[in-house]
Amino acid sequence: MRYLLDTHTLLWYFDDSPNLPDSIAAAIENPDAQKFISVASLWEFTIKHSLGKLRFEGGITAFCKMVNINGFTILQIREPYLNRLGYLPFLHRDPFDRLLIATAIVEDMTILTVDESIQQYEVKWIW
Repeated sequence: MRYLLDTHTLLWYFDDSPNLPDSIAAAIENPDAQKFISVASLWEFTIKHSLGKLRFEGGITAFCKMVNINGFTILQIREPYLNRLGYLPFLHRDPFDRLLIATAIVEDMTILTVDESIQQYEVKWIW
């Protein structure tokens, strides 16, 4: 399975948060799963961390280190994602989430998210 983690999912995973269902943690830890995050999630993290909307000891440097240690592949923003993004209906206006949706559609990935706005789109997701 190919999973694209929403930003909150990744944060909850790193924090061992009770908000993350055991089934989602197990999916992430499955050795057969391919785990991806979008560079957009790193961008979102950096903005929210700098505004004080979230805390993560060590900031973006420590966050990226955790991404690498845990074997996540970082996806750069590519033209096909932007092309698909241009055709998404405006059910949800969050630019980071919209890019995740477009990326997951193009790459045929399943998004791991609790976000009901993302779940409105014709994209594979689980929670």
